[in-house]
Amino acid sequence: MQRRSFLMALPAAPLAWALPRQGLAAAAQSVAEIQQNWKKLLAPGADVATTTTPISKTETEWKQLLTPAQFNILRQEGTEYPYSSPLNREKRAGIFVCAGCALPLFTSQMKFESGTGWPSFFTLIPGSVATKQDVKLIMPRTEYHCVRCGGHHGHLFDDGPQPTGLRYCNNGVALRFIPQKAA
Repeated sequence: MQRRSFLMALPAAPLAWALPRQGLAAAAQSVAEIQQNWKKLLAPGADVATTTTPISKTETEWKQLLTPAQFNILRQEGTEYPYSSPLNREKRAGIFVCAGCALPLFTSQMKFESGTGWPSFFTLIPGSVATKQDVKLIMPRTEYHCVRCGGHHGHLFDDGPQPTGLRYCNNGVALRFIPQKAA
């Protein structure tokens, strides 16, 4: 009986194989659209960086520009306590920018609840971050930084939701949220 069920289902195998692939292609298209259309969530007149041209400041200049917590995270690669950022609960439409230089990094459409205690995103605005290997905790991790100011934001993991499977785990203090519409 099992053989008969198997043989009867065999002609449907190509269709069953193709459907998930089509779903992934559609989902990938959606991610591409989210990445390309990020400016639609930008508030009119928002003060954000319009270029990824690197900027350089002295440690003294950064200390004057940033709060002590921001300086610790962005310039010294620190980590904030989990569940300490109000951005964990941020649900409005808008853009998340680097707290150091205002470069747009993520949109509200890219955010998801990871349960980790840090704002998490499944994709990013293309060209906004650079990665490097971090071995401070012995096991290698992928760390990401703002391409404009070099500020440390967090780590990239492969345990995020589909369709990307990625989780950009960001320190909330390293971000500033700009709502699409004034509150």
